[in-house]
Amino acid sequence: MNGTTYNQLMMFHTIVQEGSITAAARKLEIAPPSVSQALKMLEEQLGLPLFTRTTRRIELTEAGQRLYDRTLTTMSDLNLAVESVSDLSRVPSGKVRITVPRFVYQSLLKPIYIEFCQRYLDIQLEISVSDKTVDIIRDGFDMGIRFGDRVEEGMIARQLTLPVKEALFASPGYVEQYGLPETPDDLKQHKLIQYRFISSNQVAPLNLNNQGETITVNMPTALIVNDTDVMIDAAHNGLGIGRIVTPMVEEGFKKGEIVPVLEEYWQPYSGLYVYFHKNTQKAKRVRVLIDFLLEKAEL
Repeated sequence: MNGTTYNQLMMFHTIVQEGSITAAARKLEIAPPSVSQALKMLEEQLGLPLFTRTTRRIELTEAGQRLYDRTLTTMSDLNLAVESVSDLSRVPSGKVRITVPRFVYQSLLKPIYIEFCQRYLDIQLEISVSDKTVDIIRDGFDMGIRFGDRVEEGMIARQLTLPVKEALFASPGYVEQYGLPETPDDLKQHKLIQYRFISSNQVAPLNLNNQGETITVNMPTALIVNDTDVMIDAAHNGLGIGRIVTPMVEEGFKKGEIVPVLEEYWQPYSGLYVYFHKNTQKAKRVRVLIDFLLEKAEL
């Protein structure tokens, strides 16, 4: 790849990521005509248009999407290779982007991120809280935190927590009014605060662990949510039985604000892992966050 092609591809990727030529120029701190000219030369070289342009927005053509997909990892690797060499002569600096589900932010990241920011004053930490499935390469993240069995294939993953379980819980008021289930079959006489996955739009099945065997229980639904905070709030207010991973409700159990339900049947989950592309960790700004998370790991 010669220098001209690299610059054209770099500008092409920036247009895709920023959503317009003007925004790409602003990001690269160059004049918009320079970006337009680089895109025009790349399209002439390929003999195909890469974007469909309208008065309001710019969208990838089939050829543009294919070019973006096939060069994304290569461009990322080249940028990280240059950055890792320049890192040798300087303190960690720059932006680090991490994606986490809401419960991970609440239970793991919230207590420690301030310390990281104060320790590394030249790093701009960007935390994206989302329960949807995220492709960290395509979406421009340096790393993510997920359950070990949900980490994208081909990623490097380092364990941060021990395995957890999905807890069932209810408010004392709910238990006083409707009683406490004693068997999985009793759940059919109760109402569940159900969770809907954002990415798939599917309602999560209620799986329990019966002496090593997974069983699925169908319960009447009190409410459907796609946010863990709403799940906890609804259960606190006695709308039904909630379901969420144990780190989110341990404090509530200790304070007596909520009551565990059928604890011996809770479904186990793998621990939480920080994951990243093999070349991403070569950048000092990324490596120090990985090391910080491992330093704070609850193992």
